[in-house]
Amino acid sequence: MAPTTRAVIDLDVPGPTISRHLYGHFAEHLGRCVYGGFWVGEDSEIPNERGIRLDVVEALRALRIPNLRWPGGCFADEYHWKDGIGPREDRPRMVNTHWGDVEENNHFGTHEFMDLCEMLGADPYVNGNVGSGTVREMSEWVEYLTRDGDSPMVALRRANGRDEPWKVPFFGIGNEPWGCGGNMRAETYAELARQYGTYCRDHGDNVLYRIAAGAADDDYHWTETLMKAVSCLGCTREPKQFFQGLSFHYYTFNGQWADKGSATEFTEDEYYETMAKARDVERVIKGHAAVMDVYDPAKRVGLILDEWGTWWNVEPGTNPGFLYQQNTLRDALVAAVHLDAFHRHADRLVMANIAQTVNVLQAMILTDEQSGALVLTPSYHVFAMNTGHHDATALDVRLLDGVATRTVCTPRGEEELETLSVSASTKDGAALVSLTNLDAQEDTRVVLDLRGRDVTGHRARILTAPALHDHNTPTRGDAVAPRDHDGVRTHERGLVVNVPAHSYVTVRLELA
Repeated sequence: MAPTTRAVIDLDVPGPTISRHLYGHFAEHLGRCVYGGFWVGEDSEIPNERGIRLDVVEALRALRIPNLRWPGGCFADEYHWKDGIGPREDRPRMVNTHWGDVEENNHFGTHEFMDLCEMLGADPYVNGNVGSGTVREMSEWVEYLTRDGDSPMVALRRANGRDEPWKVPFFGIGNEPWGCGGNMRAETYAELARQYGTYCRDHGDNVLYRIAAGAADDDYHWTETLMKAVSCLGCTREPKQFFQGLSFHYYTFNGQWADKGSATEFTEDEYYETMAKARDVERVIKGHAAVMDVYDPAKRVGLILDEWGTWWNVEPGTNPGFLYQQNTLRDALVAAVHLDAFHRHADRLVMANIAQTVNVLQAMILTDEQSGALVLTPSYHVFAMNTGHHDATALDVRLLDGVATRTVCTPRGEEELETLSVSASTKDGAALVSLTNLDAQEDTRVVLDLRGRDVTGHRARILTAPALHDHNTPTRGDAVAPRDHDGVRTHERGLVVNVPAHSYVTVRLELA
């Protein structure tokens, strides 16, 4: 018999709100994410509206995509926004030195991005240029985007065909300044964040949520330096408003940075090493949150993980600078355990952006260059199964009676990997429970010990496949796709759920 774990869920004890923005996305001028992904041009045979690919928009709208980060990433700190406005045929070209050393024609710029966001129903998260830009350049971009009335940038926007300002809730102050964004020290960047943030003005009724570019992985010194820039140790007063959030980046892979392993060919040991790395994101979130709590106990400054996901070696035969990789069931399970961790820390973590939306890294969607076909990846389906968590109230989940573990060899040494992850939330008279079994071979049973409210009905869905490396292609688009799950039974404590090996299950509960 499969091992059994009891998950106690108090349905009447609310926790923090799980912001829908934890399900955000990221589109960089990198490989075929923008060109060939979102943007095909108005003359393309692929159905489009004003050059934006319609089947991509339709697929992402089904995910209720809450926000989209653009134009980078590393590209943001070499992007000069005025090159991307005006008639396309007159826009100056540039070389994308970070990604593939290819020519960028700037046909997809500010107006095209804001048009895309409006079509998606998503909030724009615009990332400004600190690395090679100026304070004035960033300030004028905010004015161009968000100001009404009469001003030089408003006149320029109107000359380019947009009368009304856009709503831009999120604005990033540079990207990875410790690396591709300028190779700065934390103290240097913190001063620049204060300066640039000062000149990113709120125009009219548009209120910016300014996001300082934060740490790589568990560089807590970087986070502490940014917190010192707006607050002080043990402060009870409100932090200074140079920025309202700070970010960090965390990628999952096995092996070393120079050789991250194959997206589709991996051993069981490599799978477990990947899962240990994925689950370690929770330690990193806790560490950044602990540092922030000392300087901001009221949690007024938000933590944002605006780049996360798997990063593998590129697919053979593709441009190494385009970061195109396949997406397997393993990637979907990485996404599932990340999202569970986000739910558990929704009191401090306010936004996250998976990297990236189309054709790059852990993409939601792959588009085939030869056939034009669109492929929904296993990771896409995890996001689709989780839409019920958007803006829901987190519920505490206590795992009792022992949780199965695997001993995993990692670059950090031997680690015990818990192979069950569970999170839950409630909204609109229902609850959603997400369960992930990371064990490659063994099924598990989870007793949902449901307390505080009566459950009047349930429905379960499952995402799995015969093998961990299974993935979707233009000819096998549903090799890894969700289906109804009949492995849920009533139990004296609530429900008992069978969670097969290497699977992701959601159970929707109807509440009295």
